[in-house]
Amino acid sequence: MFFTVVYLDYLFIYTAIMPVYSINDLEKMTGVKAHTIRIWEKRYSILAPKRTASNIRYYEDDDLQKILNVVLLNKNGWKISKIACLSDQELTVKVAEFSDIDAAHEIHLDALMISMLELDEFKFNRILDKHIEAKGMLNTMEQVIYPFLDRLGNMWFTGSINGAHENFVSYLLRRKLIVSIDSISVSRKSKKAIIYLPEGELQELTLLYLHLLLLKNNVRVINLGHNVSIKDVIDACNIIKPEMVFTFFNDSFSESSLRPYLTGLSNEIAPSKLIISGYQVTTQNIEAFNNVSILNNINELSTMLTQFAKA
Repeated sequence: MFFTVVYLDYLFIYTAIMPVYSINDLEKMTGVKAHTIRIWEKRYSILAPKRTASNIRYYEDDDLQKILNVVLLNKNGWKISKIACLSDQELTVKVAEFSDIDAAHEIHLDALMISMLELDEFKFNRILDKHIEAKGMLNTMEQVIYPFLDRLGNMWFTGSINGAHENFVSYLLRRKLIVSIDSISVSRKSKKAIIYLPEGELQELTLLYLHLLLLKNNVRVINLGHNVSIKDVIDACNIIKPEMVFTFFNDSFSESSLRPYLTGLSNEIAPSKLIISGYQVTTQNIEAFNNVSILNNINELSTMLTQFAKA
């Protein structure tokens, strides 16, 4: 479904003090085969894994960050033998040199990951700002930010990022989206859309991205924010009388039927079109009915907005 991020589950191990990783965890987070990682360890001493009392090898945060640095340089043409000769400080310095816009796409994702792990706002901003300047915010969201967030999903399952990392990324991305939104002016005579997230939904970045997409398509947007009650949505529709109402259902209604909510809301806001998407829409096999439409992907959004513009 549109804007739904699907995270891959896999095995992981913990210590009582800090997260630790198996070699398979490193493979999934870096894209480097476990066999290759073992060769780098044995032949070049790139990493020195620790072992449990039962002789099971494991890695810690410093190992993850170092191998991300190594992968970034290696993707940029550096030979492993040359990287192995660098001290940790030299490795960090060299990595910083490859955070500009002319580096390969995957390298930028690695660089963003390292910046996030280090909570380095300057480096994180520099990478994104260069992409935004060259491609615009919408293309940067689609080509860089969402792939980056997918990687973060994998890292959550190993405990390699915590609340500080999440807040760091969310705040910076939220700020950039708001700046882009504020830079666009739309005529008051344009078609109107209310966007919101229902109670229990907190994916504000998705909502801000939709806000930007609609503005780019010359739609006047009233953003009610997240965790909004159905009564407030109905009240807003009575005041604004929008042509469209957009919302998403990912975490909410996981233990109850979504259909009664949709039926009640669509009846109250008619003739406004209710446009929905999200994980629960898929899992509950919700189909379009009356004035309710389902949004599956970005192309459908463009088609839908074109139809509203002609109406």
